[in-house]
Amino acid sequence: MRITKITHSEAPIASRISNAVIDFSRMTVSVVAVHTDAVVDGEPVVGYGFHSNGRYAQTGILATRVLPRVEEAPAEAITDPATGIIDPVAVHRVAMANEKPGGHGDRAVAVGTLDMAVWDAAAKAAGLPLFRLLHRRFGTTPEPETAVWVYAAGGYYHPDKPLDGLRAEIGGYLETGYRDVKIKIGGAPLAEDMRRIETVLELLPEGSRLAVDANGRFDLATALEYARALSDYDLMWYEEPVDPLDYRAHAVLAEEYAGPLATGENLFSAADVRNLRRYGGLRPHRDVLQMDPSLSYGVAEYDAMLRDLALGGWSPRNCCPHGGNQINLALAAAYGFGGCESYPQVFEPFGGFAENTPITDGRVALPEAPGIGIELKPALHSMLRERL
Repeated sequence: MRITKITHSEAPIASRISNAVIDFSRMTVSVVAVHTDAVVDGEPVVGYGFHSNGRYAQTGILATRVLPRVEEAPAEAITDPATGIIDPVAVHRVAMANEKPGGHGDRAVAVGTLDMAVWDAAAKAAGLPLFRLLHRRFGTTPEPETAVWVYAAGGYYHPDKPLDGLRAEIGGYLETGYRDVKIKIGGAPLAEDMRRIETVLELLPEGSRLAVDANGRFDLATALEYARALSDYDLMWYEEPVDPLDYRAHAVLAEEYAGPLATGENLFSAADVRNLRRYGGLRPHRDVLQMDPSLSYGVAEYDAMLRDLALGGWSPRNCCPHGGNQINLALAAAYGFGGCESYPQVFEPFGGFAENTPITDGRVALPEAPGIGIELKPALHSMLRERL
């Protein structure tokens, strides 16, 4: 199996929504297709990749550094000799050649985007759904999970959707099978955010939970002020209250806030996660980590994160990846994560899961089709083929 070419492009996910830090009016993502000479059922194997929302397209890094290294690599350097199938871990090593340690961020997003496409191609060539291929390579349980808990992430600030719009949005998630939801805070005064929280809590049936997300907006004093106010509610978690790299602030919050904290979506390397484990003061029995492979160099780096976390007593059950897309769902099933984020009404066609796997009582089944399942989202598949 050889890579014949790699194509890439940008796609818009522009929207009028905003969180506490950014608006999405000019948001873009990178999309990548890895074309191969492998043929399955008469069709050439093509792997597709993209990265999660919140980080802009990485065209320059892909075009000038990451993709040329892979395209120029000899086939034996990126192929599993036992199977003859492309080896995504080997591709990751080639993509990172001549890169210095540190400097994570945009580079991590570029490599993570390619990584998704390579895993999609490898799983298709192996005739396996990605979650089963990942479990075969990295799993520590007898079998992967076949259904995963998911929550609906939404509740963004929108100029034309005040509280009535928020009610309609959350009600729609509940009607489609979600039990637990998340909304944004920090983009409005504290009193207004509390009204938003209470509006949603009034809608939730017994057994459903609400999480809130500040997207790293607060300084420590404001984060503590919110923590005191949020303590009146039994929240699923309080997410990214402070800058993701301010580990001392996390430690102080963990001492003062009894409820679960969540963070990690803006940590892009195993080294970042190691520092969070060492200095962030988070509680392995309670808190939630949300690293996202498409933003952090891909699956191999994610596996390194998990191995480091285990040294501090963290279980995969404490992980719930950001991003709300199919590769994160596959990882959740393969590793036995606590769950996976979902974006049922925003960032389409990238968010959400296969159309033939509805949300049932807050869980979604994993499809058995080979690959990530891009083809099971027709709008996403059509868009990727058109651009790539």
